[in-house]
Amino acid sequence: MSDDHTHVQEFFTARAADWDRRFPDDAPAYAAAVAELGLREGGRVLDAGCGTGRALPALRAAVGPSGVVLGADLTPAMLREAARAGRDRDGVLLLTDVAALPLRSSSLDAVFAAGLIAHLPDPAGDLREIARVVRPGGVLALFHPIGRAALAARQGRTITPDDLRAEPNLRALLTRSGWRMTSYADEDDRFLALAVRAD
Repeated sequence: MSDDHTHVQEFFTARAADWDRRFPDDAPAYAAAVAELGLREGGRVLDAGCGTGRALPALRAAVGPSGVVLGADLTPAMLREAARAGRDRDGVLLLTDVAALPLRSSSLDAVFAAGLIAHLPDPAGDLREIARVVRPGGVLALFHPIGRAALAARQGRTITPDDLRAEPNLRALLTRSGWRMTSYADEDDRFLALAVRAD
């Protein structure tokens, strides 16, 4: 495991147990973002960097009992909390790195990723690996329950022009990684960028 991965694991292991209690009101924002994926009954979807699995109930509701819902995370403590919350009933939990997904190419209809992009050691490479497992025309949602400015304020920092999630930077990154950005919203109460898997 690289130093980057160790750092990410340590960060989230320390926070896993009280993660859901720290952000108790996010469920409607997650559900609204999941709705933007346009999933259908029987669809196949991955929550990349699923953490405690807060998106899994909404993803399961979107694809129904015949669909496939996967939640992948690098941090065992987060997946334990997801199971403790019963979210393993909504999706199969995978302890894996999004840089090397144990999935067939073009096997998914969509990927949901909440708060993931800031934690990717190799954003272009990792987004390319996510693109590999999504069929052409499939959708990626990069979500955060608060916008960039609110998040920066919470973390005591200022947004700089080189911020990965700034629209021009993110658009270019997605394009390099096999995606075409179709919408971008950076509001106080949510960040949501949608992209389609290029052919």
